[in-house]
Amino acid sequence: MKILVIGGGGREHALVWRLKQSASVEKIWCAPGNDGIAREATCIPLDLKSPVAAADLAANLGADLTIIGPELPLVLGVADEFASRGLALLGPAKSAARLEGSKIFAKRFLERHGIPTAVIYDIINKGQLFSASRAAPWPRVIKADGLCAGKGVLVTDSERQARAFIERLFDGKEFGDAGKQVLVEEALQGEELSYIILTDGEHFIPMAPARDHKRAYDNDQGPNTGGMGAYSTDSILPPALETEIVAKIVRPTLEGLRVEGIPYRGFLYFGLMLTAEGPKVLEYNCRLGDPETEAVLPRADFDFAEACRLAAVGTLAGFQANWRHGASVCVVIASEGYPVNPKMGAEIRGLEDAERVPGAVVFHAGTKREGSTFRTSGGRVLILSA
Repeated sequence: MKILVIGGGGREHALVWRLKQSASVEKIWCAPGNDGIAREATCIPLDLKSPVAAADLAANLGADLTIIGPELPLVLGVADEFASRGLALLGPAKSAARLEGSKIFAKRFLERHGIPTAVIYDIINKGQLFSASRAAPWPRVIKADGLCAGKGVLVTDSERQARAFIERLFDGKEFGDAGKQVLVEEALQGEELSYIILTDGEHFIPMAPARDHKRAYDNDQGPNTGGMGAYSTDSILPPALETEIVAKIVRPTLEGLRVEGIPYRGFLYFGLMLTAEGPKVLEYNCRLGDPETEAVLPRADFDFAEACRLAAVGTLAGFQANWRHGASVCVVIASEGYPVNPKMGAEIRGLEDAERVPGAVVFHAGTKREGSTFRTSGGRVLILSA
C-alpha cells in the first residue's frame, strides 16, 4: 500500500512514523511535510488551501490511500474533491467538517441531538456589542466561530478581558473571518479528556484516551495555545465512564450525522469535560488531535495503516485495535514568544542525544534544516514522546 499523508506538523510526523511500521505499507509521501519528516518519508510541496492540488497530487503519485492530518483541507472540501474522482481518502466531507469549522454549527448540532454540552449564553455578530448584563455567571468561555489553530478561545471571569478579546476577534487582523461571529457559553468545571475514534460512519474503534494541556506556561498559566503536551493512560478512562461516553455522546453523534445525511469517514475527536453531572462536549475536531496523536500512537499495538484503509472504504466492522498497557507522554518544545510572536531561526541542539534515549521518539513540527543543522521555523518546534 502506498500512502500520502497531508500536513506538515508533529501530528503528521507521528502518522508517518506509525504507518511505516505496518508491513502492508511500501511507500509514504508527506505533503508538504517538513525537514524532520523528510528523513522518514518523501516530502512534496503542497498548498493546503487547494483541494484540487491535493487530489491532483494523489492521482499523479498513484497513492492507494490519502490521510488528512490538519483541519483546514477538510473544511475546504478536500474529501469531496477526492470522492468526485474516485480517490481513496480518510477524512470527512465538507458538510461534516463544519463540526470543527464552526463552533456555532457544532453547538446547534449538539442541541438538536440532545448531546450534553455547555449552555449557550450569547451569539454575537460582528458589529454587535458584548453585553455583560445578561443573567449568566462568570467565568465564561468566549470562542471564535471559525478555525483559529487552537488559539481562538478565552476562558475568563473578567468582563474587561472578555470585551477586549471579542474586539480582537472582530478587528479581523488576528483571526480573519473566523472571528466574524463569537460564541459565549458556560465555563464547565472538571477535568478534560480527549476521546478520539476512527469511524467508517457506522462502526468505530476508540483510540487510547488522552489528556492535553493548552496553556503556554507551567501550572496552567499563560495564554491558550494549540497544545503544549499530552499524556495517555487507561487510568484516566475507567470502563464505566467509557460506556457512558459512548452511549450519551459518541453513538448519538454518529446517529445524528446519519439522520442529517452527513457522511463521515475518518477520525472524530471529542473534547470532553468530565463534570459532576457527567461528561459533556467542549468541542469536536474532525481529525486526530495535536499533540494527543504524539502521545496516543506510541501505544498502538495493531496494524494502524490497515485500520485507516478499512475506515476509508467503509468496512471497519470487526476490526480489533489493541493498545499497549502503561502510559505515554509527550512534551512540546516551543519557540520563545509562542503563541503570540514566536522567534524563528534559533539553532536546535541535542537532537541526536534525544533520539538515542530508549523508548523516546522526537517528532518535528516547526523545524528547517540548513546543512547539518536544524533551526526553528514555527511556534511549536518539536514534540518529545516516550
